[in-house]
Amino acid sequence: MRKEDKALIIEKLGETLKTFPHFYLVDVTGMNAARTSAMRRQCFKNEVKMVVVKNTLLHKAFEASEIDYSPLYDTLKGTTAVIFTNVANAPAKMLKDFNAKNPKGVTIPELKAAYAEESFYVGADQLEALVAIKSKNELIADVVAMLQSPIQGVLSAIESGAATIHGVLETLAEKGE
Repeated sequence: MRKEDKALIIEKLGETLKTFPHFYLVDVTGMNAARTSAMRRQCFKNEVKMVVVKNTLLHKAFEASEIDYSPLYDTLKGTTAVIFTNVANAPAKMLKDFNAKNPKGVTIPELKAAYAEESFYVGADQLEALVAIKSKNELIADVVAMLQSPIQGVLSAIESGAATIHGVLETLAEKGE
């Protein structure tokens, strides 16, 4: 590959790193074409972008970035795919589901590391922690549910009080007849 091509790839990777707030480094060593195609389809379905890159070019893109990605340098071995996303837990859920369909003992693709919510997660054992990260929409739904809970309690108390008063009035009306 020519030096100009490498510089262009490094620049493009740098722009992509700035565009997406979260990314995962995944080991895809030994994946056959069918499984790679299935993985790419899964990425498309989950609205994430998967790119297989040379480790040295990715390393140089990390070095050129404003963020210090040095905790990820040791993971740049083997065949690396970078999964870029806007939702921090989407690739983790996708990887977990994808690996659940694997034959027993096969853990490819395997998480190498991730940069999500401005934190580094290094190692395949971090997959569960990444799955547990809540997305912005999930957090908003939790806050709305917490805000609705007291209001619903008050409303149900008012409704039950109204039903009780209505029942007493009906009983009194029947006795009066």
